[in-house]
Parts: sequence; C-alpha cells; structure tokens
Amino acid sequence: MIVYHASKKGFIKDVFNNTIADDIDHAFLLHLGRHTSPNEKSSWKNSMMHMYKVIDTPDIPDTSTIAIEYQIPLTSKRIDFIISGADENQHSNMIIIELKQWEQAKLSQKSGIIQTRFQHGESETAHPSYQAWSYAYMLQNYNETVREQGIQLFPCAFLHNYQEDHIISNDCYAEYITKAPLFLKSDAGKLQEFIKQHIRYGSKEDIVWLIDKGKLRPSKQLADALSSMLHGNREFVLLDDQKVVYETALSLAREAAKGRKQVFIVEGGPGTGKSVVAVNLLVELTKEGAVAQYVSKNAAPRDVYTAKLSGSFKKSYINNLFVGSGSFIETPPDTFGALIVDEAHRLNMKSGLYSNLGENQIIEIIQASRFSVFFIDDRQRVHIKDIGSKAAIQRFAESCGAVVHTAKLSSQFRCNGSDGYLSWLDNTLQIKETANIRLAADDYDFRIFSDPNQLFETIKEKNKINNKARVVAGYCWDWNSKKDPNDYDIIIPKFNFKKRWNLNTDKNLWIIGNNSIEEIGCIHTCQGLELDYVGVIIGPDMRYENGQIVTDVTKRSGNDQSVKGFKSLIAKNKDKALQDADEIIKNTYRTLLTRGMKGCYVYCCDKPLAEYLAAQLEPQQAPVPEIRIEPEVNDEVKYIDFLPLYSIRAACGYFGEGEMVEESGWMKVEGMGKLNRNMFIVQAVGHSMEPLIHDGDYCVFRANPAGSRQGKIVLAEHHNYYDPDYTGSYSIKTYTSKKTYDAQGNWSHEEIVLHPKNPDYSPIIIDEENADEFRIVGEFIGILQAEVK
Repeated sequence: MIVYHASKKGFIKDVFNNTIADDIDHAFLLHLGRHTSPNEKSSWKNSMMHMYKVIDTPDIPDTSTIAIEYQIPLTSKRIDFIISGADENQHSNMIIIELKQWEQAKLSQKSGIIQTRFQHGESETAHPSYQAWSYAYMLQNYNETVREQGIQLFPCAFLHNYQEDHIISNDCYAEYITKAPLFLKSDAGKLQEFIKQHIRYGSKEDIVWLIDKGKLRPSKQLADALSSMLHGNREFVLLDDQKVVYETALSLAREAAKGRKQVFIVEGGPGTGKSVVAVNLLVELTKEGAVAQYVSKNAAPRDVYTAKLSGSFKKSYINNLFVGSGSFIETPPDTFGALIVDEAHRLNMKSGLYSNLGENQIIEIIQASRFSVFFIDDRQRVHIKDIGSKAAIQRFAESCGAVVHTAKLSSQFRCNGSDGYLSWLDNTLQIKETANIRLAADDYDFRIFSDPNQLFETIKEKNKINNKARVVAGYCWDWNSKKDPNDYDIIIPKFNFKKRWNLNTDKNLWIIGNNSIEEIGCIHTCQGLELDYVGVIIGPDMRYENGQIVTDVTKRSGNDQSVKGFKSLIAKNKDKALQDADEIIKNTYRTLLTRGMKGCYVYCCDKPLAEYLAAQLEPQQAPVPEIRIEPEVNDEVKYIDFLPLYSIRAACGYFGEGEMVEESGWMKVEGMGKLNRNMFIVQAVGHSMEPLIHDGDYCVFRANPAGSRQGKIVLAEHHNYYDPDYTGSYSIKTYTSKKTYDAQGNWSHEEIVLHPKNPDYSPIIIDEENADEFRIVGEFIGILQAEVK
C-alpha cells in the first residue's frame, strides 16, 4: 500500500511549501483510517527536509518517483522512503532508504542488533542497514513483479543526525552495511551520489505503482519450508522485533550453557511469527551443537512438520526434534541445552492421556533444560486445562531459580499484514476495547455469508489454487462419524448443510491433506498453523443479544474436551466458571478467525450475530473508476502515450497567446488516434453539456483546428460574456454561427451561438460587435474513460 506517492518534482514542491508532513498524515487518514502520532509527524517533517536537500539536484530527474511509508504486502512493515527510476542503461531501479533520527547508539554482541534510545527509553533494535536489507529481501522474494520486470532493489540507511562514532559503523555490522550502505550526518553528498548512480532517468512506468499493484508470489508457509531450513537454507528473513527476539534467544542459550539457567518469555498475537522464530531457533541451535527440541502441547503442528520432513530425514532424527509438552516427566535436570516451547499458552498441569502423570508441565520443561523459551499468547487459551499464562510461567521459572527475560512480537505477517484486523476482532468480540470499531475492505478480505453452503463452495474454489484453504467450526456438533463413517456431524437443517469432522481420515494432517477440503476442522487441528483462506462456522455457542456478545457453554458438544468438567466448576464457583467459559469460547473463535493469511469468510448460526458483525464493517463501495494523473512522465512518451492536463485558463493562454504555462500533470490517452503536440486535456466543470459531458470529465481537445466548426463541440474564450459553469469567460459548448455577405462576397459573423446540451442552460450569443473578443481554442475529440480497478 502506498501512503504518499509523487514525482521528485512534486515531493520537492511539497517539502518547499512545508506541507509534506500534513500530506503524509492526510494520506494515513485516507488509507489507514487514523492520524499518526505527533512525534511521527514531527520526524517526517525533519527527515523529509534532509531528503529534500539530498535529491534537490538536476542530476536526479524530476520524473523519478517518490514513495513514503510504503507498506510491504502481506506484512505490517513500512518502508520509510523510496525513490525509483532508471539507470544509464535504462534498467528499472528502486532505492529503499531507512531513515533514522538517531544521534547515538551502543554496540550489541548480537548479530545485526544495536541499542539506542527511544521515547520509552533505551532498547535493542535491528541495525538500520539490516532493516533496509531485510525489507528489500521481502520485496525481492515475495513480489512477482520485481522478478518478472527485472527491477533492481538497492537498500541503504540514512541517519541524518548521527555523527560518526565507529559504533553505528562498527565492523560487527559490516555484513549488513555491505548489503545496505550506511550514510550518516556528514554523508548527504555520498547518499546523493549513491542515488545518482542508480537513478539517471525517470522510468517510463511508475515502478512503485507497478510493484504495489503487482502479483504476489504464493505465500510461503512454515511447514513447506521446514525441510529446506533444516538443510541450512534461509527461507525466512526475520524482520525488526523478530530479529531482536531471535538474536536474544540465541544469546541467552549460549549464556545458559556456561552459567545460570535462563528462561525467555515471548508474547505475540496471531501472525506475529512466533512459530517462524521458534523453528529458526531450533535450526540454528541444533547447528551450533546444542541439544534442542521444539515442544508443543498441540499435536497438529508436530504431525504436520513430521509429515513434511518424512523422506528427507531419518524418523528418529525427526522425533528427537519435535516432541509433546508431556515428554519431560522423568527427564533429569539440564538434559537439554534448549527447549523451544511454541503455543505455550496450551501447556497443562498434568500430562498423559488421563491427565494423571507428572506435576506441572511448565516446571518440568524449565528443569529439563539450561535454556527454555516460551512463545505465548494469553488470548489463545482455548481449553479448561490450559495453564500457560505469562504470569504463571514467570512465577514457576523464578521458583526454579532461573533468570527470567521477556519480549514482545508485534509485527503482523498474517491477515494481510493488518494490525487493524486483530484490533477490530478484539473490539468486535468484546474481548478488549480498541479504537478499531470498523473494518475496511482494504484491511483484510473478510466476508460474511448467509448460507453455509455458499461459504463452503467459496473456500473450495480458493483451495484449488494451492490446497491452502479450509473450513473450520466451533465444536458445537457431536462427532457422530467417529462411530459411523457414513454419518454426518455438522448439520444445519435450514440449508440442508451436512459435513463431517476431519479426525477420521487425515487426523492431525487434515490441514495439508489432499482430500480433506470436504471435511471441517476445529480448533485442535488448526491452532499453531496457518492457511491462505479460512472459512469459519460460528456455532450456537456464541450469539448476539441486547448489544452484547453472549457465549453459551451448554451449546458446546459433549465430545469437546475443552470444556469438560464445567458443570462441576459451576457448582463450586458459578461466576468464575462462566467467566472462564466465556474466555475460552471467545478465544477459540478469535483464534479460528485469524488462521487465514489472505482472507477469512464467516457463517454465523445466530442471525443477529451475523448482522452485528456486518454492522462492524465499513460499507462496501462499488469499484471506483480510476483515472491516473502522473505528475511527470518521460519525454519519450509525451504526445505519444500521454497528453498534458491543463486548467482551462492555462490552455487558453498557452494555445491562444503562446504563454509559457505549467501543465497540471500528464494522462495516458488510448483509442483517440495518433497523438500530437496540438492535443491537450482539460477537466469539464458543471452540467451544461450533459448528458454527453459530465461534471469532472477529462476532455481531450485539439488546438487551433482547421476547417468548419459548425456543429462541433469547442473550447472557447470570450471576454465580454459570462459562463456560469466556469464562472467566467470560458466555455465548452456546441458551436454554431450565422454569416452575412457583402456585395463583393466577403463574409462576416452576424452572430455566434454556443449551445449547451442541457436544456436547463441558456446559450451564449456573441454578436458581430463582440466577435473580435471571441476565439476558438480547441476542438473536442473525446472523453478519457476510467478503468475499474
């Protein structure tokens, strides 16, 4: 998504007029539905003035394209500044610039990490060169347009307030500074040379726009990349907070190997990359020789990973990498170098089929390893036995004598990279009040279906693309097909909808099975895994009444172990039991509704709930016809593919008196024959020429037309008459005239009439006396047609 987009010439003008920060803020409001913070607005004003000074040279073409705060597709990350164009060989290039206000920093022993002061105090963050390089890597590897068009990306970092101190440029960061050069306070000239080296001309195509509208590669999912990762290949580049968490975990694991036991608690919501970081840690620590295991309570992720690795590695090797959370009941202390616990909120007190083994899974894991890292989301507790809260892990770790560290993952890599969608879900499900009370269509592909059959068929169509779409449901229907394979489980009689739960066939491999699209999954077969598209059937355990989301644990199936035992809990403490049930049901649907990377489609058994959800969506608008006005284009395409747009006053001045005027932009023209320098575009105003020409239409004219003008539509200038459409002496009207002849056969105008098409408007009549104050500027050719995007 492009927040701010202009030519270099337009950017220079906006900065010079001191409107750039307001322009970016307005674009934020338009695209993201919110203003940005005063601090961010101030930083734009500061940084853009420095970029203005860098690119304000004739050696960098005015027609190069600038983009600010460009959001990388399918992530929540934004690139500070982009300039694109062509080099001396006419290759399309794009320079990615990470801008920082920093004045000082401190070294870190962690790869690609540096420490600096932020508003909230000092903290570790990715080195600016690493950031710029990682953003370029994401675009290079996930955007087909970059690859197909051969667009070269050149990342760099510009710290315009930072005086060289040999810390920010320390040799330990050389790997990333080589990939993304670093420019400091006194390096504005060097940055300018870097840009000039790669941007010599404006590109015929708007490169940033091409990339933003371009085709994305199929989403890379962890399970598919696992084998390659274990063979030592890089499949995921960790961005920003992911990189910090990863390097911190490696550092703590190394420290624990030599000294005191370390515990690292990492909080992160759905789609923040917890599992990606976890598996990257497993790969790296194993490579370093540490005895490490990936641990999860939920069997589905482990079974999927195991299936993906089968044939590439020995079964014993795989089984030693991926284990259940109940595997450490009798493990001697410090047997492992590292235990990496994914979905730690699912940990239980007891282990075993009957929950009668061991004492406490959290304590057992901490005691079994020198270093343990717990990836957790307190809002994904979906079972009555789940005890893995942040507070509980911290308490148990301290009781074991471990040093406890905490961190958060916040960057979003699911749900179309929309942080807003997750906040909207929390607000809509009444889990937590947020400012996101409406969900825009641009945020995420979220749809509500009134018929479960339509939902199912839509997901099946999406699944044909790459077998990464599934339907899931709340556990509100008994598992009848377990005893009778011909029986149905999820039955909605009103729509003659009949489907089966998945567990009989693919079991925990349902999410990757080739034929499992015909069956429905539940929370236990998809938690910890992701899809491209997910369909969610919200059962009768959640409804909407009297302005409230109401949960009803009695509507859950008796087969559902998640809520087994609630009746006895209600007898002991009704309020506490109902509160726990409400939390589990809401968390279940919150988790299901966040499994889709690209889209989520929903059917609600409760009609008022469906209506409530629909009311929380911004109204869908019909596709808006789009006509692009380019601030500038290359000389090679002017009057060949593009014509200049003028105000009517400017057109009349330029083509009438030969004045030097500036065009308002350039517009692509097709279907109007061969273009030439006598052709131009003006925007019609008013309604006098309706229904042929409407208010706001972009009209193409040919200047100084030869031949008869009788009956033709013209652009005219008349000094002694007033046209209400144009509040002055300009008109677009149909031309007619009456002529008189003298005895010698010479003619003169008796009168000229400019006729409107709309009968509610009066014609403009120019008599013989005023004919000298009237002239035709151009003859109408046609109207530019907008394209529906």
